[in-house]
Amino acid sequence: MPLTPDTTGGPVKICRMRLLPPMVIVLLTACGPATGQDYKVGDKIRQEPPKAAAPAAGAVRTLTWDDLLPPDWDPLAALKGLNIATLDDADPRAQKALEDLKRAWENAPPNRQLHGQRIRIPGFVVSLDGGPKELREFLLVPYFGACIHVPPPPPNQVIHAVARAPVKGVQTMDAVWTTGRLTVLRSDTPFGAATYVLEVERVEPYRGK
Repeated sequence: MPLTPDTTGGPVKICRMRLLPPMVIVLLTACGPATGQDYKVGDKIRQEPPKAAAPAAGAVRTLTWDDLLPPDWDPLAALKGLNIATLDDADPRAQKALEDLKRAWENAPPNRQLHGQRIRIPGFVVSLDGGPKELREFLLVPYFGACIHVPPPPPNQVIHAVARAPVKGVQTMDAVWTTGRLTVLRSDTPFGAATYVLEVERVEPYRGK
């Protein structure tokens, strides 16, 4: 799903970035995918598309972050029909569009087809425990710095992970593969809201595949 608004038949050049809320700026200006540990704010996890074949019943399904989005949800629908580059900051149309956009992102719907599935997905850790040695709860997010250095993504791009046993050797902004059973359930945390809860079975370092 493209995240650059198309209002004139092609990608719009965002000349006045201050018109956009921080969460949109992050998505429109995010750096390219990252593969090593030298991540920069906005770097996304690089992930090869999983094989198209459906997993056997009870098997673990590898997901991409796009899989968490409902097929019919457009995160930038509120900007359709607007040429952002030509609008003044005080333009009522811009203000209304941003209010509508913020409301849509705060209430971003989950992909309910994923409820109850055992999944495996890569992402960056945001600790909810506060301790440096082991984790029991953390957020999993798709780009480096989310919820810490930049505002959180929409809730349907945040997973609240709850581990069965303490996870050792992992800290905030580490890139990891996380495996477990996914539930569609809203969770509000100090670092942002999530529309998914993951009962964690396994956490392992992310190495790009």
